[in-house]
Amino acid sequence: MLQKTLKKKNDKFFFTLYTVFMAQVVTFGEIMLRLSPEGFKRFTQAEKFDVVYGGAEANVAVSLSNFGIDTAFVTKLPSHNIGEAALIELRRYGVDVSHIARGGERLGIYFLEKGASQRPSLVIYDRSGSAIQAAKACDFDWDKIFEDCKWFHFTGITPALSKDVADICMEACKHAHDKGITISCDLNYRKKLWTREVACNTMTPLMEYVDFCIANEEDAQNVFGISSPKTDVNAGRLDRRDYEYIAEELARRFRFRNVAIALRTSINASDNKWAGLLYNGTKFVYSREYDIHIVDRVGGGDSFAAGLIYSFLNNFDLQKIIDFAVSASCLKHSIEGDFNQVSVKEVESLMAGNSSGRIKR
Repeated sequence: MLQKTLKKKNDKFFFTLYTVFMAQVVTFGEIMLRLSPEGFKRFTQAEKFDVVYGGAEANVAVSLSNFGIDTAFVTKLPSHNIGEAALIELRRYGVDVSHIARGGERLGIYFLEKGASQRPSLVIYDRSGSAIQAAKACDFDWDKIFEDCKWFHFTGITPALSKDVADICMEACKHAHDKGITISCDLNYRKKLWTREVACNTMTPLMEYVDFCIANEEDAQNVFGISSPKTDVNAGRLDRRDYEYIAEELARRFRFRNVAIALRTSINASDNKWAGLLYNGTKFVYSREYDIHIVDRVGGGDSFAAGLIYSFLNNFDLQKIIDFAVSASCLKHSIEGDFNQVSVKEVESLMAGNSSGRIKR
């Protein structure tokens, strides 16, 4: 928020111009450097790598900022130039970075080989010892961070980074809960970061503070052992009644006010069907289903989460909430990089049925 103050000195008036950020939404997690071979080349073919920055909660923050929501991203970044480059990338999209701690040795890296047709994408992490993994509780003043905040968002990736980061996440949730801030969590299970047992033991106490859970069928099964008996993810077979069971069971077990589930039918690495389900404890609503040809799948779930948060903050009805979130995420699959670089107007255009992809002149 930009503010101007009029002051009087020596009978002359002058303006002091300064910037004050009051974030409606705060997200907490890790932003990483992403390195990818050009196009659909394999790692073994690569002669150079494309560079972008991204990470689950950072992706949500950028999406919300692009939608016009004042959003702050909280993390810890090294003080060297690579850390500064990540900071500049967030600033580029209007994200408040004033609460980012500085220090540590390195920025986490992940390598992405984009899949095509029947060849799946491949991710290799090089994030051990990153600045955020080495973060301590004293790095973050949550009372200050949550000033004027309405919504706090994190994912299951963040507490998986280290025991200290899990403790910091718990501290953040307690502060947000005490301030009456809505808390959302995207379960986002990553088997390369922790086991199912550790994930369940860590995430279960965090769920006590969560109002809004975002998941897919694999997350629910891997983290909490909640499975749908008829759905075969690998075969691309979905049964909507089983998804309703998962949503109901999550809400019953953890008393969530809302549960959103992304419904992805994977035909292959290049083509998916994409839809979503929202459950508010009494009612199920479904979005339309999109046929998507994937340009870049990374960040698809984060754009879904951002669309949900934006819609709830704007008091949309349940049907419009899930329609907006799924449409926003559908568009993300057509965009290179982690960030969903679309506007509210573009999402609403797709929601209205403008899905032909014809050139606009």
